[in-house]
Amino acid sequence: MSVAILEGFEKSRLKSLLDYFGDIEDPREPWRVAHPLPEVLFLVVCGTICDCEDYDLIADWGAAHLDFLRRYLPYHHGVPGGRWLTILMNRIDPALFSECFTAWVRETWPDKPDFIAIDGKTSRRSHDRSIGRAPLHLVSAFATTQRLVLGQEAVCDKSNETTAIPVLLERLAANDGLKGALVSIDAIATNATIATAVRDAGADYLLAVKANQPTLRRDIERYFNDAPDETLDNSHDLDKGHGRIEERSVTVSRETDWLSGDRRFPGELRLPGATTIIRVSSRAELKDRCRFETRYYISSATLSAERAAHAVRGHWLVENALHWTLDVVFKDDQSRLRKGHGAHNMAIVRHFAINLVRAMKDNRAIKRRRKVAGWDADYLASILGHLTR
Repeated sequence: MSVAILEGFEKSRLKSLLDYFGDIEDPREPWRVAHPLPEVLFLVVCGTICDCEDYDLIADWGAAHLDFLRRYLPYHHGVPGGRWLTILMNRIDPALFSECFTAWVRETWPDKPDFIAIDGKTSRRSHDRSIGRAPLHLVSAFATTQRLVLGQEAVCDKSNETTAIPVLLERLAANDGLKGALVSIDAIATNATIATAVRDAGADYLLAVKANQPTLRRDIERYFNDAPDETLDNSHDLDKGHGRIEERSVTVSRETDWLSGDRRFPGELRLPGATTIIRVSSRAELKDRCRFETRYYISSATLSAERAAHAVRGHWLVENALHWTLDVVFKDDQSRLRKGHGAHNMAIVRHFAINLVRAMKDNRAIKRRRKVAGWDADYLASILGHLTR
């Protein structure tokens, strides 16, 4: 390589990626290692970017593109086979891999996110009935403005998202990573523990209020029905597309003193620093019917109706821009990885891949970018952050 190319490589997100792969503890005895862990992980990420859906396809792609891989790492012994990749990926500690991912994202995209949506997704075919293991359920944090996966945490068996979300928040909050952000979570997180964790991280929460908090929902609904118009802020918008016309009305109130009054009954919900309550009323005209819906939210941020509307709509990008893409484009729900840590680690690899592919400045859809990356080595190099010629 020329000096200019090497200097560009030093500044690229690819070098950062390889550095972080090198920091992950290799579970093997050093004297027996023919394929170093950074080489293996780099191969798996590249193969996943290039539309390979299992380890056998990744190994075949690597064997066919060994010259490309050797632009960046030695690969003295070539690439491992699919069975060997399966064994190693099952053994990597997913907690360390998740920390590696979060640290890489923070270094590569240093701008702090303003809106973060947290939601869970199940990899449906990752269950193992022979040992009674439930499918992998992963809670992910998604920066909705940047459309960037920030981190993930697996939900333990016989538990739910409320145990994984505080762990994920703690990791993301390191070095003021969440300071000033607005964190939106669905109704399962509408409790004092998670609201406090968000506030302790220097962020504000935006939590849905649904049937799991019937008293709070009923009180907020009654408040909006009786509140004078001068105490409310309103915003309206119209959305057309996908065969429907949807009209939304967002109403907010910042009169929340009544939420912090004397406790009225044991176990009453108290959310720290609640500042804004929000009502979203929508009317959707579908082909054969109209659909009406009213949703309620509570936030520790002082929100205008317009900003509340933006945040509420932005939360659903975690479903549309992340979970849908993982299922339809990356075939996450079709993956049959079930042994060891394989399903968890490959879910993280897909997050590496989706961040890299989406960051590519290109007007192609993500599915087409992956196909082209498999055909054109220079295009793959561009996705990785450095173009070699």
